[in-house]
Amino acid sequence: MTHITSMLTTHPDAPEIDQEKLAACIAACFECAQACTACADACLAEEHVGHLRSCIRTNADCADVCGTTGRVLSRLTGQSDQVDTIRALVEACRASCASCAEECGSHAEMHEHCRICAEACRRCEQACADLLSVLA
Repeated sequence: MTHITSMLTTHPDAPEIDQEKLAACIAACFECAQACTACADACLAEEHVGHLRSCIRTNADCADVCGTTGRVLSRLTGQSDQVDTIRALVEACRASCASCAEECGSHAEMHEHCRICAEACRRCEQACADLLSVLA
């Protein structure tokens, strides 16, 4: 059991949705935020940083969206009146991850950090899709 799962299951006002999918999405969001932040930093250290400008910006945006989504989902308790807002946020995160995975994937053959980041983005994109499937 992860700390995320422990916190969700011991909360006195735990949300009535699939706890496993919620915990997986929270974890994927935070992992993706870290990967995107590290990838942007690695891109900045590359000798020919000019061709990576779009990748850096996409990474920074995705990191911010994922971090925010993970934090909001971590406090998803007693929020039945906010389902539309939460769905929109998770959908935005899914879309941001898809965009970042595509951008990083285009550099994956030349930069290992972009390949790793693209994988983290794809995992988060899938975790968001899985959570969206159970949000009422």
